[in-house]
Amino acid sequence: MLRAEARVPLNSSPLVRFLTENGLSDATAPVEEVGQQLGDWLNFRQAIALHGLLGQEAPGPAKRRTALPRAETLHAQVQQVQAALLASITQGTPVAGQPRLDLPSVPQAPFDLSTAYEPFRRYHNAHQRQMQSQIRPMRAMLRTHVAACSAPLQQLAALDASFENILSEREDTLLARLPKLLEKRFSQALKKHLQQPEAEPHTWLTPWCEQLRAALLAELDTRMQASLGLLQAYTPP
Repeated sequence: MLRAEARVPLNSSPLVRFLTENGLSDATAPVEEVGQQLGDWLNFRQAIALHGLLGQEAPGPAKRRTALPRAETLHAQVQQVQAALLASITQGTPVAGQPRLDLPSVPQAPFDLSTAYEPFRRYHNAHQRQMQSQIRPMRAMLRTHVAACSAPLQQLAALDASFENILSEREDTLLARLPKLLEKRFSQALKKHLQQPEAEPHTWLTPWCEQLRAALLAELDTRMQASLGLLQAYTPP
């Protein structure tokens, strides 16, 4: 059964660890005051809207037209989405209704450093679009069910919707930087390979592809966190 970890430090996510351990980002100190950190990301209007949402009295849950699904059913649905995205990254298994995403082939000699990475950039971007297309609708679905459970959970769902609206643009911008960061590692590995003409391509490309998969898996974990939190909160009456 999927469970969301409680009170996870902001700098303990697999994505932050991946970037730090691979020298793609500076190590960050633990953030003790989450509210202060969040305040740095909000503009004036967003801060007012969020303050109003937090200060209002929890409304009654929306009237249910149909019975709420069992918690086990929602867990299975979320697990199915997560497993499909995981298999797409690790095995190239197509996600239902979407094309198969295969790792690009070995660049052919002579290598052009200015264009060699482009197929891998497109591959990474395609996985990012795939994750977004699967996870955001699932998160909205979870909010709908959570909001129908009780008045406090309706407020939680509204808060999650507000956070997604406020932070999604920032999230997209930051995650879009990942392919560019990985390009540095790709160029370093390729240049080192070119200094050893007798080396087989797999001696440099295979380890780098594993690093690319590790980055995508860490990104998947980050993108799933809000949905897993809603899933953990879901308690149908």
